[in-house]
Amino acid sequence: MSKKIKLILKLSGGCLLLFIFCGSLLFIYYAKDLPRPEFFTERPFVLPTKIYDRSGETLLYQIYDEEKRTIVSLDKVPNSLKQAVLATEDSNFYSHFGLDLGGIFRSIVNNIKIGKPIYGGSTLSQQLIRSSFLTMDKTMQRKTKEIILTFELERRYSKDRILEFYLNQVPFGSNAYGVEAASQTFFEKPVSEISLAESALLASLIQAPSRLSPYGSYIEDLLARKNYVLDRMAEENYISKEEAVQAQEQDLEFAKVRQPIKAPHFVLYVKKYLEEKYSDYFLKQKGLKVYTTLDWTLQTEAEKIVKEGVKANKAYDANNASLVAINPQTGEILTMVGSADWNEAESFPEGCTGSKEGCLFDPKFNIATLGERQPGSAFKPLAYAQIFKNGLTPKTVLWDVKTEFNPNCASTAIEEKDEYGMDCYHPENYSGTFRGPINLRNALAQSINLPAVKVLYLAGVKDTIDLAKSLGITTLTQPLSWYGLSLVLGGGEVKLLDITSAYGVFAARGLRVPPVAVLKIEDSEGNIIEENKKTQKRVLEPKVADLINSVLSDNAARAPMFGLYSVLSLPGHQVAAKTGTTQEYKDAWTIGYSTSLAVGVWAGNNNNTSMQKKPGVVLAGVMWNQFMKKALEIYPGESFSPPEILKTNIPILDGEVDLKNPHSILYYIDKNNPLGEAPKDPSSSSQYENWEEGIQNWLK
Repeated sequence: MSKKIKLILKLSGGCLLLFIFCGSLLFIYYAKDLPRPEFFTERPFVLPTKIYDRSGETLLYQIYDEEKRTIVSLDKVPNSLKQAVLATEDSNFYSHFGLDLGGIFRSIVNNIKIGKPIYGGSTLSQQLIRSSFLTMDKTMQRKTKEIILTFELERRYSKDRILEFYLNQVPFGSNAYGVEAASQTFFEKPVSEISLAESALLASLIQAPSRLSPYGSYIEDLLARKNYVLDRMAEENYISKEEAVQAQEQDLEFAKVRQPIKAPHFVLYVKKYLEEKYSDYFLKQKGLKVYTTLDWTLQTEAEKIVKEGVKANKAYDANNASLVAINPQTGEILTMVGSADWNEAESFPEGCTGSKEGCLFDPKFNIATLGERQPGSAFKPLAYAQIFKNGLTPKTVLWDVKTEFNPNCASTAIEEKDEYGMDCYHPENYSGTFRGPINLRNALAQSINLPAVKVLYLAGVKDTIDLAKSLGITTLTQPLSWYGLSLVLGGGEVKLLDITSAYGVFAARGLRVPPVAVLKIEDSEGNIIEENKKTQKRVLEPKVADLINSVLSDNAARAPMFGLYSVLSLPGHQVAAKTGTTQEYKDAWTIGYSTSLAVGVWAGNNNNTSMQKKPGVVLAGVMWNQFMKKALEIYPGESFSPPEILKTNIPILDGEVDLKNPHSILYYIDKNNPLGEAPKDPSSSSQYENWEEGIQNWLK
């Protein structure tokens, strides 16, 4: 053997010995931190996280204010619960040495497949160490310490003892730690008495104890997770497939929540944000003070108004409502009422949850952030903003006449399908009448459907959707081909918080700040660890926002439809407002704003059941009016900036109509270039013939 090879072997051996020596020192250094077994049964010191309103004077909620834990021995825990936990959290628990290399590999593969780090490969032993001693910081030091302590835990204690530690330590939400406290909290019975379905539900909570809380807005996700746990138990042969199906069909009843909570939908919205950003350990140990954006005075008014509004609306078969108020200049959420009467009302029908079929009302479901509903005419200002961007003006004239928008259907057709089997589309106005030539100001202010559809066609569906997304609408995610011209009448779904924030962009003259719920967070010593520093971003030209503000605040322009003294008018204040009513009267909206407030109100039924034939101004407008009156006393707005006087020198765009030789706007402009010259061949537009024929039919 050559000297060179001998030297390499010696160096390699020395490096190996050095690695083993350093690893041993590292192991000894970290392993000394592993406490005696009694630690896992002792109550650790807890500093609660406190959530306040914007003033810091009203305490809304405390996280882990009083930790509930009752230690039980492993033989008191039913097999169904132990098996449910093992099936979903660590199926190889009794065969691995603390790390599950196969599980880690599978999680890596799954994460690569979906392109997100969703799946973890942590064992119960790792989870126990992490929740007991470590932060959730993803550092090499923390991970090294976790692995070493996991090995030492597995060396010192039996598998049954570790499982017992885990089942008494793991958080289940609602301040319940350990399976006994969780069983008492959610089912008001000892853990030894819970059923298979209840065991699966408790095991489900381990994944996300706050988000999946039975008292939160994600009850449907919790029940879906419960069914998944039961399927996993069947796959692991703990139970039969028949037993899994029976347990999946079992209705579960939860004990009533007892922890005091103010502004509950808003608080849970904040709590979800905190738990996505900080670990349970950090929230439990650091005594954080969270100062939110909520205005408690306005919140109490909003809750009262929504409660009374829903009581009145029940006469029209509308069983729920939601209200959101935002400062459009900062994005700060001032009030959030996700559903009516959280504390006192019961679901209707009793026991129903979320927006499931048959559930008209669930006080715990947050419509403002979770409900995806069709906005009806409340979407129209977004299309008008796009057409104003393209150069049309509030004076531009369109013809409000019966029009067929499928070029393959004749304008006078009564058929519902064209020769290719596609739907014919000839929408009606709410009034059932047509007005002939009308300018865009009056068409939008009076919420007339026919001109709005023509506006969307001229603006372009894609460009309008792109604009809506830039204003903050997050739900228009279907392929473009899924949407049609009905989008402008509410053919897509939106969230109340999103569309209220989008209207806030108009109030801020084209500047946007995404909704904000937290002003700052301090630790127990008063050090600021997080502070809102979101700034405005321009997403719309000021002149376009000014035009929308001018139209939506024009009480005289909307008077022919709503009257001079409607609930959309607030004497002494300049406010803009728009209503919305969906087809079959499933949703009612009123959204309006001043320069200091953007307020959205939705009314309807959780499960999309139709109400009586009442427009949004009746069902949602009264609540909006009552709230705005109170809110403007605290946050008075200024006058909107007057719009720029626009003149295009194209007669029809400037409001001039040649009644002796009438034509649709497509005769004068190209839809892809509204300010361009008239196309040489007007019939080049696929809509041209039907739009022209609609005018001639109206004039007869």
